[in-house]
Amino acid sequence: MSLQTFFLYLAAVFVLTVTPGPSVLMCVTNGIHHGTRRAFASALGSVTAVCLIMVVSAAGLGAILAVSEKVFLVLKWCGVAYLAYIGIRTFFSQQNSFAAEDAAEGRSKSRRSLYLQGFLVGGSNPKALLFFTAFFPQFINPQAAQLPQFLLLGATFVCFELFWLTFYAHFASRIAPWLRTPGRARMFNRLSGAVFLGASAVLASVRRA
Repeated sequence: MSLQTFFLYLAAVFVLTVTPGPSVLMCVTNGIHHGTRRAFASALGSVTAVCLIMVVSAAGLGAILAVSEKVFLVLKWCGVAYLAYIGIRTFFSQQNSFAAEDAAEGRSKSRRSLYLQGFLVGGSNPKALLFFTAFFPQFINPQAAQLPQFLLLGATFVCFELFWLTFYAHFASRIAPWLRTPGRARMFNRLSGAVFLGASAVLASVRRA
């Protein structure tokens, strides 16, 4: 893998991980209700699920590298359609505010339960599966050893994902009073939807290496 290819991969991972999705919104909510430290447990749970998806996807990675251009395009456009769908749904969401949990209930939620919540949300989010099936074939050189490349790209994705989930949780905890104001959630959803649509456009423009 050339350095130029890796930098292109970094740019792609940055766009996908910074884009708000179910795991990000979960960490934002937990950051508001429980603070950064407890929300970090849910971020770890989500990343654990991503790692499992990564390992499962690796089993079919060689086959994906060998398939025709048509099959690759089907996978890519499925990813584009998913991101566009989430973007449109989020942009037009009617949610008007982030409802605050009862303080006592919020304090009673353990890190273990938050970790499990993160694991379930991360495991049910198709973004990671789409990423490892549609993006990886473009950046792995089939003529070279695939395992070192997979480990490098996978570790990079996990680091970016964990960083942004933690960042969103911390940011939400800092501006929790502002986010609880009626009308602010709708503004947040408009911004999130626009970012989703932008990410779908980026994915649509990517060509197979």
